[in-house]
Amino acid sequence: MQARRRPALVVATGNPGKRKEIEAALVGLDVEVLGLDSLGGVALPEENGGTYAHNALIKARAVLDAAGLPVLADDSGLEVDALNGEPGVYSARFGGPGLSDRQRCRLLLERLDGVPDPQRSARFRAVLALLVPGGAVYLFEAGVEGRIARDLRGSGGFGYDPVFYPRGDDGRLLSKTMAQLTPEEKNRISHRGRALRLLRRALASGAAALDGGNCCQARN
Repeated sequence: MQARRRPALVVATGNPGKRKEIEAALVGLDVEVLGLDSLGGVALPEENGGTYAHNALIKARAVLDAAGLPVLADDSGLEVDALNGEPGVYSARFGGPGLSDRQRCRLLLERLDGVPDPQRSARFRAVLALLVPGGAVYLFEAGVEGRIARDLRGSGGFGYDPVFYPRGDDGRLLSKTMAQLTPEEKNRISHRGRALRLLRRALASGAAALDGGNCCQARN
């Protein structure tokens, strides 16, 4: 008897850090996680949407059209209250093209020069979009509150992790930035980690299915 093949899920990201976090969150589920490299180099479109959900859907739809397989895409951003919510959906493009993650972190700190700690509140937000052939769309959204540091701390993570002190589940500000946490510590409290737990819960319970189903949305 031929063994049943596990359902496949394509992760629509070119960011190796994000892909690693997603793969770790889905370990143990009956799903084969594939990267874009398994599709022969599918290019992701420009993220020109006005919301995280829109940007995630732009990427997911492009890969779904190319692969014909269930696709998971995400978009996330850092919202700084003292900057009126910037950089937000433009987090990956903050300061213009060509900047590295650390250069964007330094630019953010320059913009906040002189802002006292109580006014450096910020949050990470993430939206996951799961698209399934046949039209099913599932959205999972989560966030984590925190504060912007005064300098870069830590070498782990990616993006703005070195300048963000997160709050734990008890609401208290941690003494380590996201970049100083272990991957396990980060995934437990991060915006993407929380959204991925919503996704995992939906897949495990059958509320979301990789072979079709109704549209659903979960928030945390």
